[in-house]
Amino acid sequence: MMAVRVLLKRWSERYFSDEEAVILFFVLLLGFAGIILLGKMLAPFLASVVIAFLLNGLVHALERWHIPRMLAVSVASCLFIGVLFAALFILLPLIWNQLLGLSRELPGMIQVGQTWLASLQDTYPTLISESHVNAWVAQAGQELGQIGQKLISASLSSIPSMMALIVYLVLVPILVFFLLKDQGLLIHWCASWLPNKRRMLGQVWAEMDKQIANYIRGKAIEIVIVGAATYVGLVAFGMQYAALLALLVGLSVLIPYIGAAVVTVPVALIAIFQFGWSDTFIYIMITYGIIQALDGNVLVPLLFSEAVNLHPVAIILAVLFFGGLWGFWGVFFAIPLATLCKAVLNAWPSDFSKE
Repeated sequence: MMAVRVLLKRWSERYFSDEEAVILFFVLLLGFAGIILLGKMLAPFLASVVIAFLLNGLVHALERWHIPRMLAVSVASCLFIGVLFAALFILLPLIWNQLLGLSRELPGMIQVGQTWLASLQDTYPTLISESHVNAWVAQAGQELGQIGQKLISASLSSIPSMMALIVYLVLVPILVFFLLKDQGLLIHWCASWLPNKRRMLGQVWAEMDKQIANYIRGKAIEIVIVGAATYVGLVAFGMQYAALLALLVGLSVLIPYIGAAVVTVPVALIAIFQFGWSDTFIYIMITYGIIQALDGNVLVPLLFSEAVNLHPVAIILAVLFFGGLWGFWGVFFAIPLATLCKAVLNAWPSDFSKE
């Protein structure tokens, strides 16, 4: 027992002998604990912070054109409100109608899949048995056949939460406006609660402020470009549910590596159901593959050229870990949070890196 105490004492002296290291540790601990415990209540504020980061670049650009900050903040806020209402009254109804239409056609898709599996069973009787085909079809029918009922029940159960949605629609734009307007004042107020000696905190904050702003703006641009390119490509071939699939493909960029692989499945299945194993199906998948290749090899390097270099294993682990903790927001901020961990390690006292 005595040896354990001595070991813990030496460990703490080595890693937490610096006062700033202790301050940084507790700031990070309180931040993570607050988000884990109060994440749902703070969701409107977190969303407002993300949007404020996104619009802050526009505000700075307008200021460089000698436009007063108050007017620049007002222009950025009005632009956000316009995009928000366009998404609510134009994009959302279109996506919802396509989702309902897809749920109604699922039984027909299952029947087509059953016919295809039966043909495979006839071609390869030793590999695929009739019992396997029946089991797969039954399971698919049980799972997919309930999607329409789930959508209807979800829409009905969401009626009590409409008031909360209306509150968010009012609250978030107000928060965004004041976060942009009083950015310097709010940062100064938060800094006043910290000790005067905060070199490590300042180093980590300076790096993360730049990285998070670049990441949020880059991801927003990437979602719009990839989603729009996918929509144009699918519409050009006359594919059904183009808006719904384009939205899924656009949002898939939030999950590096995994998202593109997962969203390929619905794109391929709907294309097969509509066109079968035809040349059109091949052209659609080639177009989709070109969009993904351009996204990964051209768009991402251009948008995130200033991002901290992270190994793909570190990115995937960050997505799994933070996504498991905070769901959508954890996935969205997985890369910035991984960058935060790297920035903390770089800013930590030199004794830590010698371990």
